[in-house]
Amino acid sequence: MISFRLEIADAHAHLFRVTLSVPQPAPEQRVSLPAWIPGSYMVREFARHLSGLTAQQGSREVALTQLDKATWAAACTGKGALTLSYLVYAFDNSVRTAFLDAHRAFFNGTSVFLRVHGREAEPQRVELRALPKGWRVATALPSVKTDARGQGAYEAANYDELVDHPVEMGTFWRGEFKAAGIAHEFVVAGALPDFDGDRLLADATRICEAEINFWHGKKKPFFKRYVFMLNAVDDGYGGLEHRACTALIAARRVLQPRVKSGANDLADGYVTLLGLISHEYFHTWNVKRLRPAEFASF
Repeated sequence: MISFRLEIADAHAHLFRVTLSVPQPAPEQRVSLPAWIPGSYMVREFARHLSGLTAQQGSREVALTQLDKATWAAACTGKGALTLSYLVYAFDNSVRTAFLDAHRAFFNGTSVFLRVHGREAEPQRVELRALPKGWRVATALPSVKTDARGQGAYEAANYDELVDHPVEMGTFWRGEFKAAGIAHEFVVAGALPDFDGDRLLADATRICEAEINFWHGKKKPFFKRYVFMLNAVDDGYGGLEHRACTALIAARRVLQPRVKSGANDLADGYVTLLGLISHEYFHTWNVKRLRPAEFASF
């Protein structure tokens, strides 16, 4: 099994530390970081944020050769596990890459997890440890063994699945609801204290139930759990779909504040946010499931 461990190296310098373990590596084991992320079809060059890459087998340092701007080869000997360690600079407060400061962390796997060539079909495990006090983890990635805050081990069936599950960490608001019997979770980071979380959950429930009914009628959808991750910022708007979640960004002012019972006026910005939620959720089927064969694998 391919194993990753991700930790905060320096929140003020916006640096994650990632440790990758590869059992029985190839003699010239290649690893690379993607140049793009599914759903955002532009070359992003994530490797430009990777630094300090080192490799070892046991206590022996392994020579690394950089083959191109995003690919390296490790000169392995024998079958001892190959351990690689590196830093990732994370200071892009968008849905496409990675972000880290003293208050919040977010990452897509395409920004932080090296692809082990020839081993993409194997299970990939991720350990998230040593979170700051009060921080929690939100992700749709299946957990193996985690504590109440979400620290611990997660596992994907393969590399494609691994990088299609972004992770949110911090002191966010979290709410839960069911749509057509399926568990859904809504996480909001950066919201104002008076935002109406109950209203957001109720509106999201109606959206999700309508779209599940559109695609499946009375049948259950293919996913067992779905997570919305909303980053509320001073100014911004957008989203990126994934197979069992979506990452969203919107201005915090558009979140509906709590109002007196009976009031039902919705601000234009909030209605636009509901449209974004509906749009990205619809991509769970149209794009993530219904797509050209050429895009079937990352």
